[in-house]
Amino acid sequence: AVVLGVTAALLTWTTPGRSTPSDPGAERIAAYLLDNGFHTDLVVPRAALMRRGGPLARAVAELAPGDWIVIGWGDAKFYVDQRPIGSRLPDGARAFFRPGNPSVLMLDPEVEDPRTRYAADGRAALILTRAAFDRMADRIEGSLDLSGGGPRVAAVRPGDDARFFASRETFSILHLCNHWSAQVLNAAGLPIRPVRSIVSAEVLRTAREQTMAELDTAARGD
Repeated sequence: AVVLGVTAALLTWTTPGRSTPSDPGAERIAAYLLDNGFHTDLVVPRAALMRRGGPLARAVAELAPGDWIVIGWGDAKFYVDQRPIGSRLPDGARAFFRPGNPSVLMLDPEVEDPRTRYAADGRAALILTRAAFDRMADRIEGSLDLSGGGPRVAAVRPGDDARFFASRETFSILHLCNHWSAQVLNAAGLPIRPVRSIVSAEVLRTAREQTMAELDTAARGD
């Protein structure tokens, strides 16, 4: 009974998001969460990142042209490797269970609008106030390893515009890519369930519930 109770408590444990006062006239910034079935990324407007300034903007400025930036986080080796998953299972076990794995923050420029590039069943819109977007961007920027004085490219893929910047965070079974995405959403003000966020579907659900809440608020304000 104790084990069942603890399990239920962990699965329902929710970290509340910071509330933002509703202001129908305030600026809204559209971003997107992507789910490919096991991993989640964010897509944000490049211009919104650039006008903030700071280390994250400096990293974005190094990228190839593109109005949108796909942002993800993961293990420094497994995340960058593009070989078939079957040949990478031993390395996946290493990434999950070996302490102290380095990680990277991926920034990938794209020209095409996410609504046309990515299928609707694998994306969710995030309608954010400027304050919420800035908190989200602060959390992303906080992942960068700035010990050398600024963002540092740790890896690239041949023929790919994506750049993988060294991160100060550690990847493990207790802090996976989807946990990271959930923490970014939480910084923007969305409530998250940390334990369930091990799977990408939970993170996508969180983002979709935020979208529905925004739509409901707008409807009640009309």
